[in-house]
Amino acid sequence: MKHPLETLVSAAGILLLAFLSCLLLPAPALTLSLANRLMETFHLVDLNQLYTLIFCIWFLLLGMLEYLVIRFIWKRWFSIERV
Repeated sequence: MKHPLETLVSAAGILLLAFLSCLLLPAPALTLSLANRLMETFHLVDLNQLYTLIFCIWFLLLGMLEYLVIRFIWKRWFSIERV
């Protein structure tokens, strides 16, 4: 039986790892022409809005990837319940 708060803990783990990624890994840098094209595509006012969106998406994706890797390692090698 799964724990009832497992989905909440999963989301919290992803966010925590995303915050840790902010400290460890740099976000992608854009060229000025690509940044201007993205600003026009998404109808953004200035470059700060674009980089805020990029940082949020980048770090959440990294946090999700780190969470899945750590969860796989935990369930594969450190889990108490062996089938």
